Amino acid sequence: MTRIGVVTFPGTLDDRDALRAVRLAGAEGIPLWHADPDLHGVDAAILPGGFSYGDYLRAGAIARFAPVMESIIAAAKDGMPVLGICNGFQLLTESHLLPGAMIKNDHRTFICREQHLVVENAATAWTNAFDAGQTITIPLKNQDGQFVADERTLDELEATGRVVFRYAGWNPNGSRRDIAGITNETGTVVGLMPHPEHAVEPGFGPDSPAGPGTGVDGAGFFASVIGRLKGAA
Repeated sequence: MTRIGVVTFPGTLDDRDALRAVRLAGAEGIPLWHADPDLHGVDAAILPGGFSYGDYLRAGAIARFAPVMESIIAAAKDGMPVLGICNGFQLLTESHLLPGAMIKNDHRTFICREQHLVVENAATAWTNAFDAGQTITIPLKNQDGQFVADERTLDELEATGRVVFRYAGWNPNGSRRDIAGITNETGTVVGLMPHPEHAVEPGFGPDSPAGPGTGVDGAGFFASVIGRLKGAA
């Protein structure tokens, strides 16, 4: 069975939700502790949402130096799929596994809402169950959700197809070019602000463009990586 690790840092909020989403998708969820560098043989890893170390200094800035992150950085560079959700996305930029940075929302307030996203890249390890151009609905909750980068970096992300998601209908935090998620050069590391782990069960997630009462658009993330890993095996 595919083993997907979920890291818990001090201040993590959504680790259990991510573990449950992994189990519902048919994989084995493996809890990983921030102070333990051992990845326990996982095939992929998720950095979940929350406020690691209280977001002191910057969101993700302290968690980036946790012992487990040295192992995840090394494994990611060797091709292990890694998904960073919200605080996890912030952590991926702090770790330089993804470019750019996350700063305060342009309206300077915390936001929690159902958010439409357009899937720009359906070829990554975490998005291959979607169709390019598909619109999905995923819960969003953040206060440091504004993705920023210099124009050269933004142009490179666009030119190489590394923008994975864009906000549709409304940009909730001022992210440059409506970017909601990006990937690395190989499509194995993906970071996004919205929370797919909160949209994996019918009737409990936000209604998707596919119809009312569905609420399972987030399930595609976990199905994607399981399918990719099984195919690689």
